[in-house]
Parts: sequence; structure tokens; C-alpha cells
Amino acid sequence: MVTEGFTTCLWFDGQAEEAANHYISIFKNSRLGRVTRYNEAGPGAVGSVMVVEFEINGQKFVGLNGGPEFTFNEAVSFQIRCADQDEVDHYWSALSEDGEEGPCGWLKDKYGVSWQVVPEALIDMIADADPEKARRATETMMTMGKFDIAALRAAYEGE
Repeated sequence: MVTEGFTTCLWFDGQAEEAANHYISIFKNSRLGRVTRYNEAGPGAVGSVMVVEFEINGQKFVGLNGGPEFTFNEAVSFQIRCADQDEVDHYWSALSEDGEEGPCGWLKDKYGVSWQVVPEALIDMIADADPEKARRATETMMTMGKFDIAALRAAYEGE
């Protein structure tokens, strides 16, 4: 029986500890956990980081320095729901630095991990029971990279 939920394992090529420290510097209520190093059994260099445990807003992660065999892609991503434009701006700026901005709130960070930075208000707008309001919000959403809540709300209201 699973008693503590799930832990997300992220596979890195030597940057697991750096990435963990980067993420905990961006998200409040985050912490670095245990760092396990390779020993004589390998396969990594003795003393180099094998695994780093970290927590972001209560979500547990393990960063594994597994080598270059696997890389991140957009098939798996993390969605950050934001209360206001300040949060959208904070996460967008911090996570896209040295990364790649994409459409509809999507970005890749400097490690290749995909994130979607989404205002809670947008979720409500595109799910509105009024199909015209939902359509206007959705159409406007599709034209944006980083979300602009004021512009989304104006479209939603028909302004």
C-alpha cells in the first residue's frame, strides 16, 4: 500500500543538485533533502551526486544523475496555477531564464523541463458555462506566450 503519495523522479545528466537548488530558490515552501553520492559500486564517479531529494510546495521530487541516455520532452510537464499576475510574472521569469518560452503559458527551463504557468482565473474563464465568454477567453489564450490576466479578462468580458 502506498502511504505517502508519489515522488516524481527527474533524470538529469549531471545537473540534479544544481537543478534542485534552482527550483527551491524559485518556489516558496521548498527544501533540499538528502543527497546521495556514488560510491565504488558506480556507475558514476566516486563522490559525485547520484540522487538528490527535494520538495517544492509539498511535492516530493528526486533528481537522478542518470547520464545522457534520456532527456526531457513536452510529453510530461508541470502546471503551476497562479493566483495573480505577480505570480505569473515571477514563475515565468524565473523558470524561462536561460530556457525557452513557448505558446499558451508553456516554457522549458534551462534543464529542458516543461512547465505551464497558468492563472487560476483563466481556468475559470475557459470553463465558463457561457460558451461565448469561454470562446473569447480561449481564443485570446491561444495568441499568448506568457499569460496576461487583464487581457484575458477583457476578452472574456467582451471588451
